[in-house]
Amino acid sequence: MRAAVVKTFGGPEAVEIVEVAVPEPGARQVRIKVAAAAVNPVDAGVRAGVFGGAGKRLGLGWDVAGVVDAVGVASGWSVGDEVVALAYGTAKLLGTHADHVVVDADAVAAAPRSVDAVHAASLPLNALAAAQALDGLGLEPGQELLITGAAGAVGGYAVQLAARLGVHVTALAREGDEEFVRSLGADRFVSGAVAPGSVDAVLDAAILGADALEWVRDGGAFMGVIPGAHPASVRGVRTGAVEVAADGARLAELVALVDEGALTTRVAETYALDEVGKAHARLAEGGLRGRLVLVP
Repeated sequence: MRAAVVKTFGGPEAVEIVEVAVPEPGARQVRIKVAAAAVNPVDAGVRAGVFGGAGKRLGLGWDVAGVVDAVGVASGWSVGDEVVALAYGTAKLLGTHADHVVVDADAVAAAPRSVDAVHAASLPLNALAAAQALDGLGLEPGQELLITGAAGAVGGYAVQLAARLGVHVTALAREGDEEFVRSLGADRFVSGAVAPGSVDAVLDAAILGADALEWVRDGGAFMGVIPGAHPASVRGVRTGAVEVAADGARLAELVALVDEGALTTRVAETYALDEVGKAHARLAEGGLRGRLVLVP
């Protein structure tokens, strides 16, 4: 089968399509025939060597939507099941940017019924990141949360999920995104300056760091999206960053919200697997509203 990998770090040209053996699932694993797989900033980070792994072949791709075509012992899934899953890891030999991928059975959820595989593939990593970041903040209904990058993939899901919790959401995004983020459930919109100490918490999907920390009241909470890169605590503000965990049960809850119309999946463009280098180049250009998705 084909798989997208990097053997040396660099720009989009570093991504290679190689021929490898079709992987076999072990106990409590399933193999998925990939129908669609999103391209995320973390893939660009792996490609550029941000996470290390020099001298190794590194597989790309975390999100997948497709059909189970082989199962290991005690997987709990059946051949033919339509599923979505998160293949966690920055140093895996094979990722979801391939014709087939093997994942742990407990990372898998039944696919949404209301959207196609291309849109479903934009869900696992970004929606789980948003949900788990909100878990880390531990907000109560009525508290004030500012979400930076609110029109982005993680930020957009976070706005919708936070609004469902009864949290008052202030969305920070570009001026042209105001109507969109308000449609997701944001109570307030800002595109520029924010008053210091004006919110109970910040979910920093735009990676503004210390600047965004200043907006949190004394004793509040700050959650970033890059593990280890969050600012140090000041003024009693609890700081941290979400490290996404594969969680099929939680993913199933998010799938149900998609089918209820409570979570909005967004796809910017699609590419064939053989065009993965072009997808990385487009990702580097920025300005996307929605995910790039590979369709093998």
